[in-house]
Order: sequence, then structure tokens, then C-alpha cells
Amino acid sequence: MTSLETTEPMAEETPVVAAKRPSRRALIVLGMAAFLNTMGFTIIGPVSPFIVQQHLSDPRNLAAVVGWLASSYAICQFIAAPGLGALSDRFGRRPILIICLLGSAIGYLLFGFGGALWNFFLGRIIDGLTGGNFSILFAYVADITEPEERGKLFGRFAAISGVGFIAGPAIGGFMARFGLQTPFFLAAGLVTLNLLLAIFALPESLRPEHRVARIRVWDLNPIKQLGGIFRIKQLRWLLVLGVCYMFPFVIMVSNMGVLMIDHLHWDAARIGLVSLVVGSMDILVQGVLVQRLLPRFGEVRLLVVGLGGVMLGYLALGSVAILASPVALIAGIALFAGFGGLVEPTLAGLTSRAAGAQSQGAVQGGSQALQSLTAIFGPLWAGELYTNAGGASPYATAALIVGLGIFLVLRAAPMLRAQTKPSAADQT
Repeated sequence: MTSLETTEPMAEETPVVAAKRPSRRALIVLGMAAFLNTMGFTIIGPVSPFIVQQHLSDPRNLAAVVGWLASSYAICQFIAAPGLGALSDRFGRRPILIICLLGSAIGYLLFGFGGALWNFFLGRIIDGLTGGNFSILFAYVADITEPEERGKLFGRFAAISGVGFIAGPAIGGFMARFGLQTPFFLAAGLVTLNLLLAIFALPESLRPEHRVARIRVWDLNPIKQLGGIFRIKQLRWLLVLGVCYMFPFVIMVSNMGVLMIDHLHWDAARIGLVSLVVGSMDILVQGVLVQRLLPRFGEVRLLVVGLGGVMLGYLALGSVAILASPVALIAGIALFAGFGGLVEPTLAGLTSRAAGAQSQGAVQGGSQALQSLTAIFGPLWAGELYTNAGGASPYATAALIVGLGIFLVLRAAPMLRAQTKPSAADQT
């Protein structure tokens, strides 16, 4: 079977990071990449319908085409993310991250130049195939930090990612004043800057002795990658738990605008304000509070509390369809944003801790592939339920799925605690 294998010594490669302390320049490059990941995903939101509309003969197909445009990115990311993570376990994080950034820059340029509908899809496909670099970022962090410190740093990067999530639509809407293609050229320029920083300022993090000896082409199969990481007992629970968190999240993101329009009759400005509030609270919790709460409560307990608050938030959001009350909406948003910020960094920290030194890229890539699957099917699930079972049904099922996640955490708590550094919080 064909294999990606080298016989040259690795000592001549880019110098590795010897200390278990991240350098400032590495954090700058990684933080910028995390920001651009989510900004690039959301920047197309305000303008893509207007761009696509110019190339449709039947305007009634607009929603379907825009939906497939988003799904094409998620499908390609699902296919590529595990392979990118596995390749980084073999060849190092830095070269794979550089390839990812180059692909994103090309994808944005293609979308900006436009000219035909197929060109937009090609741009999103290329960006999706190289857009699995969150697995590289998390693996890089795992390489250069001690296990007990990873949750805090994951929280910081998640907060930076939240800033990108907020900034994307705002930048896209503002820059569209200078032309519908302008936001994409701006995104391409920012990614190119990040690419140059990665080339000239980012050291390699994965030491030669921690790299896998070889990778077969079959090992890049996303289904095989997922099967492989699910066979790791201590990871199985965490990966399923990740789905139990992300699938309801995608349901909410894809459907909440419709909920507010149908039952509260809100305009685009108010809907945008809700997104700003969600992102701001998420940044506050992940960037500030998690670092202070983790040492006191421990990862497992913080995860249970976070999931419980998120479940209540979905129930409150579902009640909007019944009560038509903005108070219920605000309560749901506050609960989700406040407690959801506790879930993501703690879950990422537990996942990285459960993976060995040689499997960080593959595990993080597999985890991202699962998230891409939720991004493909979540909107379809939400739309079908909303149309045929009522406005509250997507959020009721979301709460039920999160409740299953809480059960999984409690069921696996002894094993999860055994993987973490003992703390007073988790010993009680």
C-alpha cells in the first residue's frame, strides 16, 4: 500500500520548541489563525446571498444555493480535517499549517473574483479542504504546553475565535459598501499576512522523536480516522460528548434568526445585536472566567455545570415559539452564552489530555471532522423540524441531546478524572 514515508533525518528541519512554554511569536501567529478561521467563515454571511443572486435565473432557488454553498465548505472540511491532523503528526505542525493558510487565501480570492456560480463553489471547496487548521492549532498548543495548562490556553484561543465570529459579519457588511467582492479580498489579504508570519516567525513544535514513523494513504480516509480514534476507550466518550454539544449548537445558529423573525417580528438590526451579545459573553467567559474557575472546580465538574446551563438555555429559546416573549429569548441567550463558554475549552483540554504525544494531530483532526458533520446535518435537521413540528421542536431536541451529554459525562467521570491532574475540586 502506498505510504507517505521519508528516510532523511529530521534533525535539519525547522528548529523545534524545546521548552513547554509557548513563545510570544507562536501565540501571535496561532491567535491570528484562530481569528481568521471564524472570521472567514462568517464574513460571507451578509454578502453571499447578494452575490449568488446575480447568477441565478430563478430567485426562488436562492436559499437552497446559499445553503449548499455553506454545506460544501463543511463537507470538504470533514473530508480533509482528519488527514491534515494525521499529516501534521508525521511532518510537523508548521508545514501543514502553512498549506492550510495558502489554501484559504486562494479560496477567498476565487470567491472575490467570482464571475460564475461554479467559481464561488470552487473557492469554498478549496477553503474547506484546507480549513481544518483548528486541529493543527490545538495540536500545536498540546505540543508546547503541560497537560494541566492546556485548558487555559484553549480557552484563550476559543475567545479569539469568538472575536472572529463576531467581527466577520460586521466586517463583511461594512466592506460591502465598497463592492460586494471587497470583503473577500480583505480576508485574502489578512490570511496572506498570517501565512507570511507562519513562514518567517513560527517555529516547529513537534519534536522528531514524537512524530509517527509513516502514514499510509489509506490512513488519510476520514472514516478510517474516525474509526481509529473511536477505538481509543478514553476518547470515545469525549468525542460523542463533542457531538452532543456541537449538533445542538449548529441547530441553534442555523435556526435562531428564523425564530426571531417569525415569533418576535424582529428586524436584521436586532438579530445582529443578539449575535453581538452572544459573542461578547462567550469571549468574557472563555477568555477570563475559565482560567479562574478551572483550578477551583476542575475540568469534569466545570463541564457538567456548563452543559446544564446550556440545556436550560435551549429550553428557554424553545419557549419563545410558545410565549413570543423577548424575555425568554434574552434568558436563553444569556444561559447559552454564559455556560457554553465553560464547555468548549474544558472539553478540548480533556480531549488533548486523553491523546498521546504522537496522536494529537489525528485526534484533534478527528474531533474537527465530527464538528464538520454536525455543520452539514444540523441545519437540515433544524429546518425539517421547524417546518413540520413547530418552532419549539428544534430547541427541545437540542436540550434532549445536551441532556444525553450530561449523562455521558457523569457516566465517564471516574475515567475522565483519572486522566486529569488530581485537584481538590475533583477529589470531593
